[in-house]
Amino acid sequence: MRTSGWNTATSWKTSSKGVDLTRPSSLISDDNFGVPQLGGSFDFFSKYSISGHLGRSRNVNSVTLQTADRKHLFVGVDSTMPVGLRGPTNLFAHPIDQLLAELDTHLSQWNSRSQELLSKISFGHFPLSFSATSNSGKSLKDIFLNHSISAYICGHLHSRFGRNLKRRHLLSHHFLSLQKFFQLNVHRPYFHSAVNCSTEAPAGKEFWEWEMGEWKRSRAMRILAIDRGHVSYVDIDFKSGTKGQSSCQLFPWTHGSRQYLHPITNMNVMIWSLYLTAVRALVFSVSPIASITTKIYDSRPGFLYLVFEAPMHMIGDNTSRGDLFVGPWNHRAFDDPVPNRYWLQIEATDFMGRSTLSDLRPFSVNGLTTTISWTWKEFMVMGCQWAALYYPMLWCAVYFILCVLLIPKAILIFSVRHFTYKNKGFVNAIGLVFQELCKLPVAWFGFLGYLFYLILFPWFIGQVFTDGKDKGYMTYMGWVVKSFNQNGKHKYVGSPDVMVVVLPHLFFVVFPALTYILLKIRQEKCLEPCNHHSETNEYEGTNQDASCVFFVIAYCTNNCRTLVKAYEMNPVLHFPGYSLTIPLLLAYTAYKTRSV
Repeated sequence: MRTSGWNTATSWKTSSKGVDLTRPSSLISDDNFGVPQLGGSFDFFSKYSISGHLGRSRNVNSVTLQTADRKHLFVGVDSTMPVGLRGPTNLFAHPIDQLLAELDTHLSQWNSRSQELLSKISFGHFPLSFSATSNSGKSLKDIFLNHSISAYICGHLHSRFGRNLKRRHLLSHHFLSLQKFFQLNVHRPYFHSAVNCSTEAPAGKEFWEWEMGEWKRSRAMRILAIDRGHVSYVDIDFKSGTKGQSSCQLFPWTHGSRQYLHPITNMNVMIWSLYLTAVRALVFSVSPIASITTKIYDSRPGFLYLVFEAPMHMIGDNTSRGDLFVGPWNHRAFDDPVPNRYWLQIEATDFMGRSTLSDLRPFSVNGLTTTISWTWKEFMVMGCQWAALYYPMLWCAVYFILCVLLIPKAILIFSVRHFTYKNKGFVNAIGLVFQELCKLPVAWFGFLGYLFYLILFPWFIGQVFTDGKDKGYMTYMGWVVKSFNQNGKHKYVGSPDVMVVVLPHLFFVVFPALTYILLKIRQEKCLEPCNHHSETNEYEGTNQDASCVFFVIAYCTNNCRTLVKAYEMNPVLHFPGYSLTIPLLLAYTAYKTRSV
């Protein structure tokens, strides 16, 4: 798999045959970005990766692990773009219908043996928030929901956007649901909350999506664990010293299970779970463990009050490299409608008397869930379905600019009633400014022409592949590049990846530039006739104008510099309309309104 930060692949290879240090091996997934042909001279992944050494050439691979009571199916999917483009327009997964059919086949390979217990886990590089749909409109999410997999493990985002990069996906039967565009928090609630509160209830169409962190820069990893078919993970962060970290949240596992994971500090790792009769804890420690204690606190008094404490004993026939401890408890004593009333903590004491406590975590014996919120950065990268949002955001921006330009012009031409200085009111003031923009013909026609240029013509031309042989041109619908065999063209590849160029240009260049022009017109046409300007107001207006112009020019310059480095372009030769139009319009407006 082309996936960066996968410690799973490392552990599999190490445990089977060991890593051959005489042969270069790569686990990273981004090597096919900018590769004109998979398997060609620039496709280093197929030569030097572990998958390449093992002869894996398919985009979907699976392996089944058999235990005493069930099967565990792991399916890896490579949904990278068939035509590898240079960054930054290589942000999305692009599953095709053939790949989705192969994924469906691999996930259903054990469905005929319905009497056997089976856990399904899939993994890939891209999060579903950055995954496009196929030509038929299907997506990876549709396949995962159809099979009700336990979890989809992804990468791509790493840990730079936060540590709470996880999402619960549920099947929605509402055609007009906003869930296809965004999800506000980690848990998407059921419309009937009691569906999966017991193991006897029918399984719902759902699965978890987890970002696996980043080992290279953040030294953070997420250990996947399966306990009797229930899947979860524990977070370990080595940059925080010797302390393993975990998000102190309540995770409801699929089909009404009551499984939770926890790390323990001081280089000890503990995985613990709750059952109706016992609390189980799997402890990994660098020193021998003398005792393990279960502690449960009640938060109802307004503080954590210890209500249960009991020792745990080790199971002697454990074959794991960790020590498995079990302690009895009465689960009925903790039955409560509030999901985060009771908090559990495990205390480990080694042979030298050193005590280590796990982080406190709430639990619910009823299978109830509590809301887990994202930060804004986490919501932007995990909660938003950017492939579905791209065109609505694009056309909303385009239509808004068209309305600002065309409606006042139509009123000025066809309507007897015009906006005047005599009429008061907010609407009249806004309409007056827009109307005066129409009387500045170069700026008005310049913005209108630039908008049609962005819609109808290529934005720029550049080297889209690393071999430097062929150029492509980009529109708002994607890149148009020549195919490798020169028989035709790949039209509009890299969509919606181009949104990282299109939307920022509209929202951070075109909008502020239009706002600046409107402000200058307002100062010239609205405030000047009143003849009561003060020097202070004039000074403040000049500062606001300078700030707006500085922001637009700085952002446009930085954006052009990034594109020049990425695609080896010349701003004057390869994208003069994109790079020069807005600065020229700003300069013209500043010249025409220089007396203000």
